[in-house]
Amino acid sequence: MSGINVSKPTEDNASLESFSLESPSPLYARVKQIIMQKIRSGAWLPNSKLPSESELLNLLGVSRMTINRALRELTIEGSLVRMQGVGTFVAEPKGHAALFEIHNIAEEIAARGHEHRCEVVVLEEMPERARASMPFPLEGVKRLFHSVVVHHENDVPVQIEERFVNAEVAPAYLQQDFTKVTPYAYLIQLAPLTEGEHVVESIHAKSAECKLLQIKRYEPCLLIRRRTWAAMGQVGCARLVYPGSRYRLEGKFGN
Repeated sequence: MSGINVSKPTEDNASLESFSLESPSPLYARVKQIIMQKIRSGAWLPNSKLPSESELLNLLGVSRMTINRALRELTIEGSLVRMQGVGTFVAEPKGHAALFEIHNIAEEIAARGHEHRCEVVVLEEMPERARASMPFPLEGVKRLFHSVVVHHENDVPVQIEERFVNAEVAPAYLQQDFTKVTPYAYLIQLAPLTEGEHVVESIHAKSAECKLLQIKRYEPCLLIRRRTWAAMGQVGCARLVYPGSRYRLEGKFGN
């Protein structure tokens, strides 16, 4: 973990004493809850150091075992980072992508106040013989363009976007500068989506993909295989690979 701020959170820790001992929840769960309240409110910022176990014990009046379990579970859940001999810190939040919606990753990154950068790895017309590698079949599509780009968040690679695009829908696709506009943003302006489908899987990335994402060979990754349509027909399909340690997928549903 780089750039750790070892200073204590600036807000008065005495306010921790306000949590209710009369709640039916187990003590360790209430300790977790009040720590998360501090993080979500912005009182304890990413990379800031929490009070020590002894300080939390004195402030909350619970046992060391209770404090230790709360901190241990929050570390497993990814909310905290514990460093032996140094202390416990608020973790940097993972980036997230919409599960049930299709968004521009550049806008998602900007919404978090971070910098987006796109690296173009492949931009070509796809030979007929290579179609077997596509994530979905595209029946009736005569010519396909193929692109591979890597999206970076604050210079850390967070997604490989491989696209197979119907040349009839986007005839000028190969002439675009995808370091300035993402393939998604270009296509959505050209052919607004009317329908889409996708499949989400957990995978181990290919060796070349691990190199692009700067991850170890067997680090778990998230894969979205997506196919989309516009009023003029099939737009194409995509294969999106995210390092599991840097991204999570979120979705909402209801009536």
